Amino acid sequence: MTFDISAALLDRARQVIPGGVNSPVRAFRAVGGTPPFIVRGEGSKLYDADGHEFIDYVGSWGPLILGHRAPCVIEALRETLEIGTSFGAPTEREIDLAEAIRDAFPSMEMVRLVNSGTEAAMSALRVARGYTGRTLAVKFEGCYHGHVDSLLVKAGSGLATLGIADSAGVPEAFAATTISLPFNDLAAVEQAFVERGSEIACIMVEPIAGNMGCIRPAPGFLEGLRAICTRYGALLIFDEVMTGFRVAFGGAQALYGVKPDMTALGKIVGGGLPIAAYGGAREVMTHVAPTGPIYQAGTLSGNPLAVAAGLAMLRYLTAHPEVYSKIEASAAALCASPPAGVTVNRVGSMFTFFFTDQPVTDYASAKLCDTARFGRFFHWMLAGGVYLAPSQFEAGFVSAAHSEDDVARTVARARAYSG
Repeated sequence: MTFDISAALLDRARQVIPGGVNSPVRAFRAVGGTPPFIVRGEGSKLYDADGHEFIDYVGSWGPLILGHRAPCVIEALRETLEIGTSFGAPTEREIDLAEAIRDAFPSMEMVRLVNSGTEAAMSALRVARGYTGRTLAVKFEGCYHGHVDSLLVKAGSGLATLGIADSAGVPEAFAATTISLPFNDLAAVEQAFVERGSEIACIMVEPIAGNMGCIRPAPGFLEGLRAICTRYGALLIFDEVMTGFRVAFGGAQALYGVKPDMTALGKIVGGGLPIAAYGGAREVMTHVAPTGPIYQAGTLSGNPLAVAAGLAMLRYLTAHPEVYSKIEASAAALCASPPAGVTVNRVGSMFTFFFTDQPVTDYASAKLCDTARFGRFFHWMLAGGVYLAPSQFEAGFVSAAHSEDDVARTVARARAYSG
């Protein structure tokens, strides 16, 4: 399989875009080779500039739960184009979408629409600090909450070491406002709060990790975080940008029965268009401007196109709950026969093939994977017409558009791998 046209496009892109891509993982640095430049998506398939067809398990990193060009979303966009794309003024559909989110996520009594998962996480963090009057935030190693300065940190040598910046351009003072701890280590969280609980505004967590690969919470972990936050007066923030409406209609908080104080949503909320949301208890959210002193704003927040796409997607999922059983069954079949020496983690329609024979429960165990072997597997699958995430440390996604034949072809290709 050759990518001559894509290679030429990448060379051209590198002249005007850093690395030739607008988000780093797309550059294929983790797996090598040339990223295919996509020209079209349809159902479960992607088509690139060189004429190749791929079964897509990235799905724009999760939001395309109905597949590419879902008819209900395309029709909603056509209708909206007739009335305008941006007003910078309120519209009724914004209320409709906020109500739909609230109905699916009862913990989100009030909702603010924003434009990206990063913006949702950043805003939720600001609200937590403003509401509690505290500065520190707890996050977990390997969990990604967007490129927010104070959240781009990694753990130090101790279990509760203040963060060190993971990116140039992040002042040490910003990184030092974050305590980074091992995922699934409740004892480390307890110790951090014993030492600095009066300074901690919130815990922010992906309830099911998706940015170090798919890693489920250990039994009692989320419940323990809830209890600790309640005891110390900190807010529990679930970053459900990836899991919201994906692992269950009400997200991971519905799946595990744990109620956070605030939630950040993205991905499926926009039906494939850029939109996100954050929200929480009314008592907390009334502190957001204009009703309170915590400022957050955005010209394109709640823009008609993204709102219409999101509403169409959520209304379809409401009317067709069988989507969830279908995609879970497809994902289970996909993950049933991995290559030898591979550990598979799956929650609902999220999955990761970890190239290790050990359980993967946190970032430290994920880092033990054989990334070189994963890279060879990735290119083997790509050459067979299967498009997976180009990194060992990303989740894959199954959509309702994936057919039994798609899954069977994928499984057969994976079984044949011997690298």
